[in-house]
Amino acid sequence: MRTIAIVNQKGGCGKTTTAVNLAGALTQDGGRVLVVDMDPQAHATLALGLDPESLDENLYEVLAEPCEGPGSGRLASIVQAISEDLHLAPSGIVLSALEQKLTAERAERRTERLEAALASVHRDYDFAIIDCPPNVGVLTFNALRAAREVVVPLETSDFAIHGVQKLLETIALLSDRIGHELSVRILPTLYDGRTRFARETLAEIRELFGDLCFDTVIRSNIKVREAARRGRPIGFYARSANGARDYGALALELSLAGAPEDRAQPEGEVTSTAGDREVVVRYRDPGATDVRIAGDFNGWVPDKDVQSLVQAEGPERVWTKILNLPPGTYHYRYVVDGEWREDPDNPNAVPGPVGGRNSVLVVR
Repeated sequence: MRTIAIVNQKGGCGKTTTAVNLAGALTQDGGRVLVVDMDPQAHATLALGLDPESLDENLYEVLAEPCEGPGSGRLASIVQAISEDLHLAPSGIVLSALEQKLTAERAERRTERLEAALASVHRDYDFAIIDCPPNVGVLTFNALRAAREVVVPLETSDFAIHGVQKLLETIALLSDRIGHELSVRILPTLYDGRTRFARETLAEIRELFGDLCFDTVIRSNIKVREAARRGRPIGFYARSANGARDYGALALELSLAGAPEDRAQPEGEVTSTAGDREVVVRYRDPGATDVRIAGDFNGWVPDKDVQSLVQAEGPERVWTKILNLPPGTYHYRYVVDGEWREDPDNPNAVPGPVGGRNSVLVVR
């Protein structure tokens, strides 16, 4: 089970929106997902159609128990089924009392509760998505200890950029203290491409954070708010809305990249370049501003190990991608302004493992 914490100490940046809608998109790609609501405000619980006050038990009853006691195996008893493949571990205002209850515990013991609870259900789900509160306290510590991946939603504004730099420093310190490495990615959210300010801020985010930044961008979309009001992920409510497309692209990017341990190259392995061929592919689009390429030749990390050139041909902009590949068959897609697309100039395509179609490149 891949465990992903959605973290930002700033409110209003799209944490809960991302947790709920990413989870919905992952289930639509065939995954089985558990949403873990670690915020006492219980916004993820509300966004998935449940009233926290109507529930007899929530995460508090699970996390308040000792790790080695019955609490570590109680998580399944409080889980609520939202759909066949989307489940929720709900929250409630009582969760805010957890830190006070655990003051007598050693620091390590206080932050191991969620990890122990999730271990009891790790065979039941493909993903656990943890929605964290807007602060770095014992609840967020629990989430970071349980997770191996962190997604930081970042609204496209100057103040948010400053805040997230401090957050990354905090996560790095916590990672050292917790004792395991966390893979951190930045997700631009609340993006309005109609404004020059948003476009310039997005460019600054990409320049500042580089490969830490997702290629997917989450656009502002009123349908996302409507879906939350109705207690459903956007993909369940309006599949053709921009919000559904954006979170579908995020789910695809996460799935294609794989877990951090899957992406790591074995120690001592050297990639041979003997017999490589230079392969040139081009993408034309007069309306695009950013085009990248990802495939099984570069671990599905957009533009990794790719030489990229951009030029104008009349009204069109042309992106040229130069790859050095040994003979073989490869699957790939373009990422156009954060949206994953197959190659329109390549008729050879096959269904992708997590939805959509992959273009096929044969190098002889």
